[in-house]
Amino acid sequence: MNPILHSNILGSGKPLCILHGFLGMSDNWKTLGNLYAENGFEVHLIDQRNHGRSFWSQEFNYDLLAEDLLHYLDDKNIEKTSLIGHSMGGKTVMQFACTYPEKTQKLLVADIAPRFYPPHHQDIINALNHLDLKKITTRSDADDQLKKYLKSFGVRQFLLKNLYRTADNTFGFRMNLTVLSDRMEDIGENISSSENYNGPTLFLKGSKSEYVSNADTEQIKRHFPKAHIEVIDNAGHWLHAENPDQFFEKSYNFLK
Repeated sequence: MNPILHSNILGSGKPLCILHGFLGMSDNWKTLGNLYAENGFEVHLIDQRNHGRSFWSQEFNYDLLAEDLLHYLDDKNIEKTSLIGHSMGGKTVMQFACTYPEKTQKLLVADIAPRFYPPHHQDIINALNHLDLKKITTRSDADDQLKKYLKSFGVRQFLLKNLYRTADNTFGFRMNLTVLSDRMEDIGENISSSENYNGPTLFLKGSKSEYVSNADTEQIKRHFPKAHIEVIDNAGHWLHAENPDQFFEKSYNFLK
């Protein structure tokens, strides 16, 4: 029996599954999720393995993350779904669409390409590993500790969403920091090189982000022949949070 991913389900209508990025969780997409739900979608905000409230596992790669999504859809009796994935979640939904095209209605990939990315989150992992959870009594304590390693307020706030109070009133992490620290190479891995998905596909990239470049177009088109690539203005890698209005407009026009 495969463990089933945790999710928050909003609204009713056509199925839409949204997958967060590395060190994120389903809650990151709640505001946009509500908007899709108000506009005719049954939105599944999903925590991927080793993240949020989903199960922890020593095993971690995109084949498994795609398989987790398949088990989730089977558990929810969803025959076919549209998909949104950001960053690591974008890799998962690309892998899923290529492996299970018959289960994929439409594919939207947010600020990531299907290629390999060298590990580049080491500063964040180091900061989190230096956080002494036993000495933290409030979130602001944690923020003070993280400040020594991470200057960006936005990044710290994003990471601190992972903190929660355990049964004995200490703090713990929602994500499996040990496994994720060890599997940095797997996070950057490209999707299986020979597979493709011929359905409707939209890539959205942030105008200030370097994650998707013109050099990626050939590989994108090889895996996703019907892909369109559009830009979200005044946004970096966190394009859905930095320009949510334009992200919703472009994504909804594609999905509806």
